[in-house]
Amino acid sequence: MEDKIKFSAGENPYLVEHGGFYRRWMPMLPDLDELVLTVKKITTTTEETWIPIWQEVAKIHESYGDSFMIKGDQKMAYTEYMISKTYLSIARYPGEITPSKKKVSEDCSRVYRKACDILEPKVEIIDINCSGKKITCHFRTPPTKKKIPAVLIMCGADMFKEDRGWASQHAIENGLASLVMDGPGTGENPFPWEPESVNAWISAIDYLASRPEVDENKIGAFGISRGGYSVVQLAGSYPEMVKAVVANAGHPFGYEMTNEELEAFVKARNERAQHVFGKIGDPPSFPPWTVEKEQMLFDKWSLKKLGILDKITQPMLMINGKKDHLAPIGNIYFMLENGPAHGREARIYADAGHCAFKYQSHWAAASFEWLASKLKNI
Repeated sequence: MEDKIKFSAGENPYLVEHGGFYRRWMPMLPDLDELVLTVKKITTTTEETWIPIWQEVAKIHESYGDSFMIKGDQKMAYTEYMISKTYLSIARYPGEITPSKKKVSEDCSRVYRKACDILEPKVEIIDINCSGKKITCHFRTPPTKKKIPAVLIMCGADMFKEDRGWASQHAIENGLASLVMDGPGTGENPFPWEPESVNAWISAIDYLASRPEVDENKIGAFGISRGGYSVVQLAGSYPEMVKAVVANAGHPFGYEMTNEELEAFVKARNERAQHVFGKIGDPPSFPPWTVEKEQMLFDKWSLKKLGILDKITQPMLMINGKKDHLAPIGNIYFMLENGPAHGREARIYADAGHCAFKYQSHWAAASFEWLASKLKNI
């Protein structure tokens, strides 16, 4: 069944497609046939039916994990717990927008922590204070007797830190400490999604610099989707501390879409806005989009408008799929054309969509190898 999965740059939750709605979770699920069969049970996205369908399959895998733990097979237990976590992540999409979504989100975190209890080195749950608010994050470091480089792993709009544990594992395998943090407006990050909330990321960098295991002169950042934008914004807002960045997708850096691209972009946004993931009778979970609204957000968020474009001079690796419908690859070309003569690299996957999740097994490992190389050679 897996070999019949097609590509579509869209947001249809009733189909499993590369580049489509389930692109976020597909790399974290070893059996896409099971995902396809589960999606076939969906008749509506409202939480009354959506949540139980995903909870049912999540419960099966958590039970498998518990059985493996009893047998002493921690490797298989970890795999099953992470599958369970991923299905619960789908159940809570797009976030804690209702009490039921909040409850399933808490369950997702609970199962993820069962998996984390198996990991070595351990996941350390820490709180970062910023402007009187607390941000709960996950820290890991390989065993070390000397200070080592570190990376801030930045989450996006609808994927939480529990969905980025694989990134911290890549960091560990490359000798990097890591801090995984929810994006502003999601999970356990209480700050709103506003340009000034870059201060939350800055506080995370300061926390990393304060750790005794971390070389404060060798800190980088990694982000996907909205996190891909955030990592670039952070690079220009705190260039003295952020020494290398990997940005997968991200919008708007400053690329001005053509009229044809803009119309296609607005159409894709409005297709996403058709679905209700909350309770029956709730409005759509994403607002309708217009050309005027996109222009307003461009004026608010573009790096040039923020006055930080010229401050972004660190080594940068940019990644995306050519068919991205939410973060046009023109953003990558914009950064290549408006930066230093050397130090910027890009990888664009011609047959992939938003974030090129179809090729995560390729770019994920390569991203952290690249970060380790850049940070260790500073």
